[in-house]
Amino acid sequence: MKLHASGLTNLNTFTGYGEGFVLINAVRHEGSLIVMPEYLQPWDVGGFAALEPGDFAALAALKPEVVLLGTGAKIRFPHPRLTSALSQARIGVEVMDNQAACRTYNILMAEERKVAAALLFD
Repeated sequence: MKLHASGLTNLNTFTGYGEGFVLINAVRHEGSLIVMPEYLQPWDVGGFAALEPGDFAALAALKPEVVLLGTGAKIRFPHPRLTSALSQARIGVEVMDNQAACRTYNILMAEERKVAAALLFD
């Protein structure tokens, strides 16, 4: 049987994670960031306590189907007024710890969904 790559090798995939970092395509990242299959950018937020509605409006402008909000080592739920831009744009938001966000992102990305992972590192 011949095995071959599925064609997703050019896309941003989480290849590892640990306390305070993630690996995307085997490259280490230690700060908050936004990851989509064809987009990767630092997320200039001051941590969970400093989140503002504009931070989520910027995510809505990327037009994903769903945002996976990774809130660090533990799950913390933002106030709904912060995520209202996503709701108004009919974009789903799921809150989870960073490790769960990485795993979920990889599954949805492999299904060719337009997913965004927004990871916070405090």
